[in-house]
Amino acid sequence: MAAIGAQVTRADTGDALARARQRAALLPDLLVEARRILNTVNTGWHGRRKSGVGETFWQFRPYAQGEAISRIDWRRSARDDRTYIRDQEWEAAHTVWLWADPSPSMLYKSEQAHVSKESRALVLVLALDELLSRSGERIGFPGVADPISARNGAERLATLLAHTTNLPAKPDLSRVRRFSDVVLVSDFLEPVEDTLALLQQLVQAGARAHLIEVYDPAEEDFPYKRRTEFVDPETGASLTFGRAEDYADDYRRLFYARRDVLSDFCRRIGWSYTTNRTDRLASDALVSVHMNMTANIGYEGNGA
Repeated sequence: MAAIGAQVTRADTGDALARARQRAALLPDLLVEARRILNTVNTGWHGRRKSGVGETFWQFRPYAQGEAISRIDWRRSARDDRTYIRDQEWEAAHTVWLWADPSPSMLYKSEQAHVSKESRALVLVLALDELLSRSGERIGFPGVADPISARNGAERLATLLAHTTNLPAKPDLSRVRRFSDVVLVSDFLEPVEDTLALLQQLVQAGARAHLIEVYDPAEEDFPYKRRTEFVDPETGASLTFGRAEDYADDYRRLFYARRDVLSDFCRRIGWSYTTNRTDRLASDALVSVHMNMTANIGYEGNGA
């Protein structure tokens, strides 16, 4: 047993193949859960909806002087005293990159949580893929799937993830282009400087990011008391405290300070930062992120 306050290092017993098999076994159920969640929210949204060239009807609106007469809908106009234009919906596929953090810390699940952070992250990514694919968007996953427009996008991504042994620890953002959206789902517990450096790549690319912080209730509440050993799942290092409750206030201060830095960075440039606790509904985060994706700001990265 380690001495109180002593830091020790454990051997790394991580097995990438075992992790891949575990993930593959989970994905069918996670795909079902993603679709169930999606059915509880409004699936009629379209993040790029506006008037333009397309075959899908959008709206009727009053005719304005100077507009082409050929655009008048005479049948609709005949039912009223006004003349109406028939607008079609602008149809241009948008590229959205989705990424779920595969690091060992995402496997954590306390007794207070419904699911692990990894499961929640994958459900959110698959639900977003399903929602955006229905709108005709091109969806990609860095290092796993190239952007493609497909109605079965979520099923396709789940299959690829199930057969990928070594998921990249960090998303490769080199292929992200201007006006793309990037959704990063993680616990963001790595050093803040590392996360900001990653986000700066997206600023330089002229893309827009939406961060979803998935966290366990124990990581926020810090319910630990008396003698407690804390183990870093990334390195195996452990730290033992005699009275864990004595460190609760300092821990929470650091926990929220990290979040404040990242959320402030996103807010300044028109990006979004959403939190999702694993003992709460995943649909809350899905609604929030998709609403943020409808805004036409945050692509230039001004102010960062």
